[in-house]
Amino acid sequence: MKRSLRSLDPVALDGRRALLRVDFNCPIKDGRVGDNTRIRAALPTIKYLRDKGARVVLLSHLGRPKGPDPAQSLRPCAAELEQLLGAPVTFIADPAAADAVTVSKRLPRGGVAMVENTRFHPGEEQNDPQVARLFASLGDFYVNDAFGSAHRAHASTAAVATLLKPAVSGFLMEKELEYLGGALHQPRRPFVAVLGGAKVSGKIDLIESLLPRVDAILIGGAMACTFFRAMGLETGTSLVEQDRVEMARGLMAKAGEKLVLPADAVVAQKLEAGAPTRTVDRKEIPAGWAMFDVGPQTERDFAGGIAAARTVVWNGPMGVFETPPFDHGTLAVARALAKATSNGTTTIVGGGDSAAAVAEAGLDEQMSHVSTGGGASLEFLEGRELPGVAALDDA
Repeated sequence: MKRSLRSLDPVALDGRRALLRVDFNCPIKDGRVGDNTRIRAALPTIKYLRDKGARVVLLSHLGRPKGPDPAQSLRPCAAELEQLLGAPVTFIADPAAADAVTVSKRLPRGGVAMVENTRFHPGEEQNDPQVARLFASLGDFYVNDAFGSAHRAHASTAAVATLLKPAVSGFLMEKELEYLGGALHQPRRPFVAVLGGAKVSGKIDLIESLLPRVDAILIGGAMACTFFRAMGLETGTSLVEQDRVEMARGLMAKAGEKLVLPADAVVAQKLEAGAPTRTVDRKEIPAGWAMFDVGPQTERDFAGGIAAARTVVWNGPMGVFETPPFDHGTLAVARALAKATSNGTTTIVGGGDSAAAVAEAGLDEQMSHVSTGGGASLEFLEGRELPGVAALDDA
């Protein structure tokens, strides 16, 4: 167990500088934040620290700049946060500036400052101790609330936590670890994983890690086609990872009845909106056609598997959901999860495309937990240690 913000004496926070790592890696368009989900997700931790009289100094990265780049400045995020808090946010354009530490110390109790994009410093991604010291000079203790960046050993997520003590998790980080950790180590059963996406190669470690833990793994997306090929089925022009067919065969032999593949497929000759489609049995994918979504029978089968579960983890779409009508299977899974949640099932959506799909369907509020970290949740569920979590103090 890692120490959380809750474990600190709230009285002792008054007047102290909280160096808070958040994940404000938001889409920016025309100098404005296009989607403020990640900023909103950090508000409970920010508000708690403000209410306790701490001086809050925020660190975040944005995009993948190769050094300072005005197009990837965090200023629009600072403006968005001001709106959400209804309070001013001081912007620290350069943490190495002579007055940066003074600015952090002169914040009023409950004041908030945001430091410019951590990735403007070349040493950030190298977990450089010197860059970490620069960040650490702006705080008295460290809080990591950036689960989406916890799988990276960077100066603002790992090295800084060894310099500022205590180093604890914020409320969002705590919630992520609680839900994902609970699913991995103490799931209510039956425990079902729903996995999709294009390539089985990206999910092999996840399947290997989940197999001994789950009661069933429902497989959708183009990755199902590699398994179809392993069964000796015709896959037409569907995406198949030829070099993974043998591995898929091995996974099927190991998993037995735990591994559930689509019964049918929605196929088309080309991937475009409005292209003529057919629904076929998985044994009847025609030559020259490709599977772009799971079919209605699979939707019913998967909905049944989800309804019977007490814990469900979902990672990866069932089809090419950004191109209708191939979003149908993914939306069907999202609806099945929402229904299961209302019946008391713990439902966890593992970030990335799955999170985007439930948000698009307007169902994100109807899940037990939607992870804010695609890559981080994947690595966590694969059983890997996350550097940003490992660096925090033990309870």
